[in-house]
Amino acid sequence: MTVSNRFTLSRALFAPIFYLIFNLPVWTGSYVLAVISACIMIPTLAVVEVTDYWDGHYARKYNEVSDFGKLFDPFADVILNLTVFLCAVEAGYMPFVLFILIFYREFSQSFLRMIASKKGIAIAARMGGKLKTVFYIITGFFFLTLESYKRFEFHFPSDYQFIDNIIRSSLLWSTRVLFVVCVLLSWLSFIDYIKSFYKLIKD
Repeated sequence: MTVSNRFTLSRALFAPIFYLIFNLPVWTGSYVLAVISACIMIPTLAVVEVTDYWDGHYARKYNEVSDFGKLFDPFADVILNLTVFLCAVEAGYMPFVLFILIFYREFSQSFLRMIASKKGIAIAARMGGKLKTVFYIITGFFFLTLESYKRFEFHFPSDYQFIDNIIRSSLLWSTRVLFVVCVLLSWLSFIDYIKSFYKLIKD
């Protein structure tokens, strides 16, 4: 396996690990695990997300760009980002209908890539798809910031309780708005892919 594909593989393998890190405190009811997860969720996810840059960097550096890599890279992104969003759904931050809309979009896109591969065409990520992925990542970090804040269980004095309310409501509404933006960007980029490869789909 090439160096670039190893970086890509790390994202796909980290998805179930992240799911466990997020949910173990919920399943066990352990405050200690909740604090530990709050400390490591964002840093570990950030490190893994950076591999999206490194796989492309090494693919170009060592001339490892391949049709397989063009398919494997977005697949790993989808697996990881959908896992983060699934955690958001289970935690009550992301409406299930928004998750389903993104889920349908991502697997429709995967089906389009499969059709193209049958024709010997590898559909690489377009600008709209890259922008969508960036917002997926940003939204995931907003959601995890809110959840980590909750797990630390900060307690403000009664006279300053309004500060806690402001922090929570600001993070919550920012996250919800970003979820909607993710849905819009995901479907707009999918429409762009369909328009770009219309002849292939028609054939």
